[in-house]
Order: sequence, then structure tokens, then C-alpha cells
Amino acid sequence: MRLCSSGGIMAQHHRASLPILAFFVLTFCAGTSESYFAIPLKLNPGTVNVSSAVSLASLRSAAGDGKGLSLATDPTGQVNFLDMVNNLRGDSGRGYYIEMAIGTPGQTVNILVDTGSSNFAVAAAPHPFITHYFNMALSSTYVSTGRTVSVRYTQGNWEGELGIDHVFIPNGPNGTVTINIAAILSSEGFFLPEINWQGILGLAYPMLARPDSSVEPFFNSVVKQLGIPDVFSLQMCGGGLSGATSANPLGGSLILGGIEPTLYRGAVWYTPLIKEWYYQVEVLKLEVGDQNLDLDCKEYNMDKAIVDSGTTLLRLPVIVFTAVVDAIMRSSLIQDFSAGFWDGTKLACWLKGETPWRFFPNLSIYLRATNTSQSFRITILPQLYIQAVTEMDNTLDCFRFGVSSSASGLVIGATVMEGFYVVFDRAQRRLGFALSNCAVSGGVALSEVAGPFSAVDVAADCSTRIFKESVMWVVSYALMAVCALVLIVLLLVLVLPYSRRRRSGEITDESSLVRNRLK
Repeated sequence: MRLCSSGGIMAQHHRASLPILAFFVLTFCAGTSESYFAIPLKLNPGTVNVSSAVSLASLRSAAGDGKGLSLATDPTGQVNFLDMVNNLRGDSGRGYYIEMAIGTPGQTVNILVDTGSSNFAVAAAPHPFITHYFNMALSSTYVSTGRTVSVRYTQGNWEGELGIDHVFIPNGPNGTVTINIAAILSSEGFFLPEINWQGILGLAYPMLARPDSSVEPFFNSVVKQLGIPDVFSLQMCGGGLSGATSANPLGGSLILGGIEPTLYRGAVWYTPLIKEWYYQVEVLKLEVGDQNLDLDCKEYNMDKAIVDSGTTLLRLPVIVFTAVVDAIMRSSLIQDFSAGFWDGTKLACWLKGETPWRFFPNLSIYLRATNTSQSFRITILPQLYIQAVTEMDNTLDCFRFGVSSSASGLVIGATVMEGFYVVFDRAQRRLGFALSNCAVSGGVALSEVAGPFSAVDVAADCSTRIFKESVMWVVSYALMAVCALVLIVLLLVLVLPYSRRRRSGEITDESSLVRNRLK
């Protein structure tokens, strides 16, 4: 979410310029606000570019050694993390979803897991792209609040009504919770062809909830009502694999209440949360292979850098995206890609059985560590960002570029997250990254975590251009108040004549500025 206020005041001492000053003041007193959420990108086949490449082994998921430390304990006995393993289905192109039962009796629906929004919403009316929906009339416990709600994402939007009902997750914490539910009655571009989910589970903070932050998000309610720790963790297992069919979806795990050590290898590296709205972090630099982009670190965080499971790609601010593409083109062994591949309008295709990954460099993101004088690096191999998406005539395998430009900040989406086990430690205001056991191809990990590295040569705050929303509101209202006072003074000066005795050279009612301007 972004609130922008801009402008300036120009003043002159001559009374003849006062109307112009009033015009500038009126022009100045204006602001705009924009709200950005994320939803998986719809895939469209593009023009074919054919290149030669070397054959690599087919990709398979593999389990690791399962070593690691558990983050949270559950004295209430409400959580059995092993019961939650593999409770997700889906893939990065169409999103990862979890099965839930809503209402009384429970109606089973699949709900998209989205860490980039805060509303729990479910289809409550038929739609051509979904097989079933939540029927409010069939639930004896559904209560409408009488409020309408609408949410617009970077792709798609929906409208509906707010209600309250019981929700149970078969492969989640023990117990039924009472949740704020947005019943989706109409939508545009939200439900996509060939998806297998009927709603969205927003796991971000109340600040992003619609119509306002008084609508308590799903996970806040679960923590409060079941007494579990304010921590969840996420593993998405589609990395390096071709898109799943609806009949045979890929999987993953959403662990509510802590972390499950069997899902990752090695240590969990933590980065502080900058602000509790999205899961906003601080990116210090990017590398393409061994090339440091060498940009001002503020460029990476313009206007925010977030971790969002509901976004398909790694999205980069325009300046950063351009630098990444240039660096990839310099280091890639393939020089003849058209611009359409980089901007997402074309697919690159190879003969079936051949793959392009060895021709591309690794991508690395440096995040500030909880020890703020240090950083750590998360790296993805080309298998995660040069993504197999479709077959052409059973003779070609086609791939897309899993990185795109963004006008709303840097987004670490599924392209990157599929390489890691990500811990959303809200209790300690930090995000953790560890190697995911399912991001493996032929026994080789598709991701890396390394550190610590010194961050003393990096600005103390790479997010200084990011104004916190609450501060922006205060500044905006203060500026409006100043504008109002200035306008009142101007009106008094322009409208009220000076009543003085006539003297040589004095301004009288008959020769006042206003009267002369009106003639």
C-alpha cells in the first residue's frame, strides 16, 4: 500500500501575484493513494523461440536429512506439526492451496495461501472457472455483518459481503475457530482457468485488511482463539518442476504455530521485519552469477521489498530489473533471445528432453541479518527462474522467464520461495530462510543460503525512501491544515479592502487590487 503526497508552495511579496499563489496552493493540496496486492499470474503461450541446449536429468523431489532446531513449542497441545506436512497442493503458476471446511455442517473448499494480503475470502456464488463454492444459506452458523467489501489485486478483483462463520482445517491445528469471512459474490480476473481453489487465505497483518483494519485476519484469530504461537512457516514444492495438472498437483506444507524441522536442512537465517503490514524486509544487494549489480541499496527497496507467496514471479523495480536482464545477457551463453522472452510475452522452447538451465547464472539476494551489521545471501539456481510451463506439439519443451519488472516494489514471490523453507516469525518480528528439502534436482539443491557477510559498507537504512503509512497520513492531514490556513489568509487579503484615510499614493477601495483585476 502506498500513499504519496507531493507538491510545493511558491510565494511572492507583490500583491499582484496573490491569485497565482492561491492557484498553486490549491494545486498543492492533493494526494493519491494506491493499494497493491498479488495473485498468481495467468500463463499464456507465446511465440516460440527455438534454441539448442544440453540434456539434463529430469527433476524429482527428494527428502533431506531433516536436521535443524524447532522454533516454537506448543504447551496447549493444539498443534502437531507432522499432521500439517504436505497439507498444500498446487504450483507456482496457479498458486498453492489448502483444504478447509467452512460453516456448519462443514463445506469443503480449497483456499489459496497468500502472505501478501489479509482477507480470508471464499467464493459464495457460481463462477465458470470454479467447480463449487461456499453456500451461505446451507450453514447454520453463518452470520452476515451487513458490510460490503472489495479487494483489488495486481491482477483481478472481487466484491462481496462480510460475515462470520466457523472454520476447521483438517490438516491444521486442532480446533474450530470463528473467522471473519468475505463471501465473494462477483469477481473479475480473480478466478483463473484450470485452478483448483475457490478462495484466498490472506496471512498478512491487519493493516492490509479490507474494508479496514478492524477486520481481524485469519491467523490473528487462530492465534488468539487456539493459543498457538504467533509463528507460521511455509514450504512450496514446485521448484524446478513443470506445472502440475489438476489431476496430479504438486504439494507443500503450511505449518501453523511454528516450524517442522524435517522440512528443511541446515540453519534458519533470519532477517528483521521492517514493518507489520506486508512482510516487508530489507534487501541490501543483488548478484547475477558473480556480478554485483552495484546499485544504491535503496533502489532494491523502492518502494518496498516484501515476501509474498501469492505472487508467482520474482518482481523487481524497473531499474533493478533492467540491470538483472543486462547482467544475465552478458553472462549467458545464449545471446539471441528476443526482448519478448525477458518481458514475459514470449516463451523459449527447446527440443523435448533438452533444457536450458546450464546456460544461465545463479541469482542471489542479500538480506540484512538480525545482527544489522551483517547480511546473508539466498541464491536460486536457473531451474527456479527459467521455468518449464508447457509442451508444444509433443516435440518441444517451453520455458518462461520467472522474473518481471514491477511498479510497486520488489516482491520475493514463488519463484524464489520454492527454493526455501520460509519462517514467518511474527512473535519476534523476523522472517527466516532455510534450504527446503523439496527444492532438489538429481540430488543437487536448487537453492543456497550462505553467510554471515559484513554489511558495514552498506547504508544503515536501505529503506529511507519508504515512508511509513501512518506517518504519511499524519503529514498529509497536517499539510491539508496548513493549506486551509493559507487559503483563509489569502481570501482575507484578496477580498477585504483596506479601510484607510486617503493619502497620496495610498491604496483605496476604488483602486484596490481586486477591483482592478475585475475590470
